[in-house]
Amino acid sequence: MDALEAIMTTRAIRRFTEEPVAEDDVWTCLRAAQQGPSGGNVQPTRYLVITDAGVRAEVGRLYRSAFTRYSEMAPERTDETGLRINRSANHLADTLASVPVIVFFLMPRLPSLVAGIDIGPVHASVYPAVQNFCVAARALGLGTTLTTVIRVHHAEALELLGVPDKWEIAAMVPLGHPAEKFSVAVRRDVSKLTSFNHWS
Repeated sequence: MDALEAIMTTRAIRRFTEEPVAEDDVWTCLRAAQQGPSGGNVQPTRYLVITDAGVRAEVGRLYRSAFTRYSEMAPERTDETGLRINRSANHLADTLASVPVIVFFLMPRLPSLVAGIDIGPVHASVYPAVQNFCVAARALGLGTTLTTVIRVHHAEALELLGVPDKWEIAAMVPLGHPAEKFSVAVRRDVSKLTSFNHWS
């Protein structure tokens, strides 16, 4: 698989088998994540990998509660795509504890990468690592999805995982063998979102 195919077919996978993920594959994805670019090469991301069934169960409990609260407040979508995504997302919320690996991407609580000057938010230097992780997983035939809903119960999640207060969750990514097919996801037409040389 070439790089472009991996990128184009890295879509949200929310249905997984219970087949274990090889530790070597987890490390391959983490090494790919760490190769992601960051402002000033600061490399602010920390990774917390959850494989213990008991901890996954507690994370799953928090995530189910967080997703329920999110669903109550999010705008209702009645179109076919929206309904499909909602079913898929609900399935993940119900079954997260059974996903073999859950990875938390953590970032320091800082307004900017350099004190006293705005050179962009810290998360701008974290999400490239998330994307690299997901693309590497796709190249290995593993599924992922980026989710931030756990932040509804952010303090509880940090306490559960023993994360110091100076860190926060940028993203949570389940990792496992997919129970659904990879494909090119439907996205908005990039030609309608792009300008050259001047905003239009």
